[in-house]
Amino acid sequence: MKLLPTRPLRLPRLRTYVPRPEDPKIFWFNSERADIVDEVVRRILERYDAEESAELALNDAAYHEIRRLEADKSEGARHKLDYWRGILRRVGRMSVEGKHETLREIAHAMAKDVAGNFDPRVYHFASRFVPGVLTAAMNPSNILHNVVGSAGRLDGLVATEGPIDKIRHISKRGTAVLVPTHSSNLDSIALGWVLQREGLSPVVYGAGKNLFTNPIVSFFMHNLGAYRVDRRVKAGLYKEILKAYSCVVIERGYHSLFFPGGTRSRSGAIENHLKLGLAGTGVEAFARNRARGIDRPVYFVPTTINYALVLEAETLIEDYLKEEGRARYIIEDDEFSRIERWISFFNKFRGLESVCVIRFGEPLDPFGNPVDEQGSSLAPDGRIIDPGTYISRRGTPSVDARRDAAYTRALGKVLAQAYQRETVVMPTQLVAHVVFRRVVRATPGLDLFARLRYRGAIAIPCDELVTEIGQTRDRLLALEAAGRVHVSNFVRRQPPANILDGVLATWSGYHAARPVARVQSGSLIAEDPNLLLFYQNRLRTLAPEIAGDDEADQIAAREIAGMEHHA
Repeated sequence: MKLLPTRPLRLPRLRTYVPRPEDPKIFWFNSERADIVDEVVRRILERYDAEESAELALNDAAYHEIRRLEADKSEGARHKLDYWRGILRRVGRMSVEGKHETLREIAHAMAKDVAGNFDPRVYHFASRFVPGVLTAAMNPSNILHNVVGSAGRLDGLVATEGPIDKIRHISKRGTAVLVPTHSSNLDSIALGWVLQREGLSPVVYGAGKNLFTNPIVSFFMHNLGAYRVDRRVKAGLYKEILKAYSCVVIERGYHSLFFPGGTRSRSGAIENHLKLGLAGTGVEAFARNRARGIDRPVYFVPTTINYALVLEAETLIEDYLKEEGRARYIIEDDEFSRIERWISFFNKFRGLESVCVIRFGEPLDPFGNPVDEQGSSLAPDGRIIDPGTYISRRGTPSVDARRDAAYTRALGKVLAQAYQRETVVMPTQLVAHVVFRRVVRATPGLDLFARLRYRGAIAIPCDELVTEIGQTRDRLLALEAAGRVHVSNFVRRQPPANILDGVLATWSGYHAARPVARVQSGSLIAEDPNLLLFYQNRLRTLAPEIAGDDEADQIAAREIAGMEHHA
């Protein structure tokens, strides 16, 4: 079977780079890549060692691949379709050895297609030039100046918060697994830039295979640690290969990144229903290492990525609101694929202070326990504990899939709580929430979809709106003081009138084709309830606590909080 690889661009004249002892471990990744693939295949064959399980795996893979390829009319798909139909016809007559050999062939092809690369030359090239390219996109009228001196301007656009020194220290002791929220396809780019800027190691991460269709993006992703995840492939065998690959790289000490939400948040809300299959590989990797006598800690770092503007907001909220969109996992054509939306998006960044805040939370061990500055796990009473006791049976560390799945579910709950706590409220979210609360007040008794039809029909006096923004901001600051949430510096420092003006200017430039809101005769007109819903959803769970004592506001806030079942 041939799985056709994506052909990345090749930059000419990149000098040979020999990794140095002080370089991050990932600089040696390519020297281990073939061995990692072989180890993944070995584990797959071990998992499907029994003849019956091997036959079931082959039948399942063939069935799902035939269904997928029958809908694909390309010539390459026809060749693959013939292959899989042949597997389905022959599998019942194969010998035990034939089944295992076929399984080996398929697993190796899939694992090789998944496996990423890391080229230190491309990393150094990207570190020097990618900030210039991004900043040039933000201000295309002065490209040469931006490319030459871009890092400072990009620093001002992307802020970092949280225990950076602690994360840097524990990353030298063990393996860090970043688990961020997911709002945009820009997330990986923003995180990669921040890791490099803060002196943190690059990471291995999974990326949707659809993102590799852009040759420029594909080149950098292919050479900077990304492994390909084809979400169209539904075969159980493929999912096991993804998990095995992730587990092996974490075991070997490569820092990793997963998006536990699985895909970008369609509603704009913080994820609370997490997909923990890949995150569970961190728990398994810790157990496997301990069972082999390797004391290498694994640390999970909950991270929130907070944007004042979301590049793909319009497409995401439309997909969320469509009944059929709730089951759709891949959006093939959105704002991320259109360069003119990138330029418009980045141009609006110049109107606010930091328009992206990446906040790292306190690191956790694989069982949800906090860790101290040295990376030691802590019990609720502050005692240092050995996380190895969680995976020991009669004092001996072991690998137990059911046990580790239970630990992963418990970890997921801790991560979901951390996301709420580490969210940074951006000005667009604050204003959208106050405006949307007014929309709900003005439409009593209607359901969400009836309210969303009120385009341009609800006006709010600007002086009243400014007052409500200030009051809501003050309640958010009180919640921040209690450790419940965070607010951006722009929200914290600016007068409410400036917050409103800055948000309206930001929206009008980017969401110009369909204004979110506009001012007319001293009142704000809510023009696009869909986008108001998207931006305000970040505050949905806090709605009753930031609504104040007014009964009408409280009723509206409770309705907003109850919208969670639509997610």
